[in-house]
Amino acid sequence: MFRPFSLYVGLRYTGAKRSNHFISFISLVSMLGLMLGVAALILVLSVMNGFDRELKQRILGMVPHATIAGYGEPLQSWERVADDIARQPGVLGTAPYIQAQGMLTQGGSVHGVQVTGIDPVRENQVSIIGEHMRAGSLAALGNERFGIVLGAILARSLGVGPGDKVTLVLPEASVSVAGVVPRMKRFTVVGVFEVGAELDANLAYISLEDAAVITRQGNGVDGIRLRFDDLFDAPAAVRQIASGLSGPYLVSDWTRSHGNLFQAIQMEKRMIGLLLFLIVFVAAFNIVSTLVMVVTDKKADIAILRTLGATSGRIMRIFMVQGCLIGTIGTLLGTGLGVLLALTVTDLVAWMERVLGIQFLSADVYFISYLPSQLQWDDVTLICSAALTIGFLATLYPAWRASRTEPAEALRYE
Repeated sequence: MFRPFSLYVGLRYTGAKRSNHFISFISLVSMLGLMLGVAALILVLSVMNGFDRELKQRILGMVPHATIAGYGEPLQSWERVADDIARQPGVLGTAPYIQAQGMLTQGGSVHGVQVTGIDPVRENQVSIIGEHMRAGSLAALGNERFGIVLGAILARSLGVGPGDKVTLVLPEASVSVAGVVPRMKRFTVVGVFEVGAELDANLAYISLEDAAVITRQGNGVDGIRLRFDDLFDAPAAVRQIASGLSGPYLVSDWTRSHGNLFQAIQMEKRMIGLLLFLIVFVAAFNIVSTLVMVVTDKKADIAILRTLGATSGRIMRIFMVQGCLIGTIGTLLGTGLGVLLALTVTDLVAWMERVLGIQFLSADVYFISYLPSQLQWDDVTLICSAALTIGFLATLYPAWRASRTEPAEALRYE
């Protein structure tokens, strides 16, 4: 039966029992190191991809892709402006807004809040809040006068739920018979939303009409929120749209409010991937040391093969087969472990939080409250290719040394 000589001997050397158990131990360590390096790379990059996805879907799903606001004054006749914008290519939806900063108080608890006045019907065109209502509904803002929808963390901090009353305090003074007092208004909680992000702790929604009353804007609005089919086109597209409208406008986009966070995640993904690749390089150096010791241990066998007619190329390929086999097994085991962990790490961390009674990612500190993961097969392919290439390159020097063995010198003292 025909067998490729170098492949056959290389496989025999790899599977043979050695008198020197230290070499076997180093081979095992090399394989395990490569496996852990590949698994860690796949897992960490999947988690970073998960954070990137959550930023795009949850955070950037709640904040507008872009805004067009009035220049120094409320935007009048916003319906006409919104209709003009909606006809532009790439625009998926438009919605008016009025924003105010203030404090919500209830039962002695006081929390800062960003209040946004919205049109409940149009808001679903530019935001995902309607998909994340935990109690009540966004449409209730249009049904009840001075109703308010709170984020889940904010509602929990105030100890309120649907039907409860909260007081909104605005940082503006009103003159009355009692003197100068801050402007206050009583609201009824009509809904609670939860997106699992920091927005749950500092965001509240009221109807556009109620916002106009408390900010004394009449029929005007602060501006119009836009949603595009591609959020990365938003910075350039919104400026192009604003330049085509009559009158001066102020434009802004998501890169000003959350662009730094998005860029930080991308940078961290690259740097962490580069650092974790060092584990793979260390495992590759272990493969080099393993093969160097194997070559030293097998010098007599190499000399005998050379005297039987084996060429330098065949000797080199024998030890390349042995090193590549270690690298391939380690890479495949690491890929399997990494893919398994990447697919289950979210549930695994959630289970640990329930068992230990702690929360690793608090929405009060981080922009999401759980550990996300998104496995991308492009990353898996890149990591496997890089690990196999590094493992292959690690075999070249020891195999070359083996091919340079002189039979006479190796057998002189045997």
